[in-house]
Amino acid sequence: MKRGSISIVGAGPGDPELITLKALRRIQNADVILYDRLVNEELLNYAPSEAVRIYCGKAPGLHSMPQEATERLMIRHAAAGSHVVRLKGGDPFVFGRGGEEALSAAAAGIPYEVIPGITSAVGAAASAGIPLTHRGVAASFAIVTGSRCQAEDSPVRWEALAHSVDTLVIYMGVSKLGDIRKELLGHGKDPQTPVALIENGTTVRERTVTGTLGNIDKVAAAMKISNPAIIIMGEVVKVRAELLSLEEAVRSQIG
Repeated sequence: MKRGSISIVGAGPGDPELITLKALRRIQNADVILYDRLVNEELLNYAPSEAVRIYCGKAPGLHSMPQEATERLMIRHAAAGSHVVRLKGGDPFVFGRGGEEALSAAAAGIPYEVIPGITSAVGAAASAGIPLTHRGVAASFAIVTGSRCQAEDSPVRWEALAHSVDTLVIYMGVSKLGDIRKELLGHGKDPQTPVALIENGTTVRERTVTGTLGNIDKVAAAMKISNPAIIIMGEVVKVRAELLSLEEAVRSQIG
């Protein structure tokens, strides 16, 4: 029997063309693909027709398959000799639980590899015209999950994040936006801090709305922003407006 293996693969932020060549090759040679909710399903078309496709998606408050069950399934198929591709949105090691899956594979003695992907913070921000760093404006950024905004066991250190970095990127935070805003304002972050919400970043359904820390919860509610979306806070958000203004000026001159 052939020896199986596991490839823990980042599919990128949504646009199927943003997957890496190495990741695409693994999909093309897969026997089994276990894929997540935020993976663009167009990528599954590159797999062999006989490849087994298994959905393992997790939506907020609704998991189609518990993480432990996903890991057992991944290992079982690999132990039976299959090349398993564990296909994950963004990057496997950025809020993707890829580390847990690598540890699970290693503990089971299954050969594995991790193939990076463009994480949503980088991909969605760039697609929306927001540089996470910008000379003279921002020299640092932090990525944090908003889903644990007020978790008692491992709370987010909002008091440190409020002032220690130039740009703050928050995943899985739309449903907790009011709490996040309250925490940051309570720790002295300027209510005039620019904020952008990017929904369905890098896809044809991408939508970006902007405001300030003082009003972004009202903006999000008025515009009905929903997941998947990321939150970006910092002066770099203003670069988007500058780009749009310059583009409009060029168009008016041409017209």
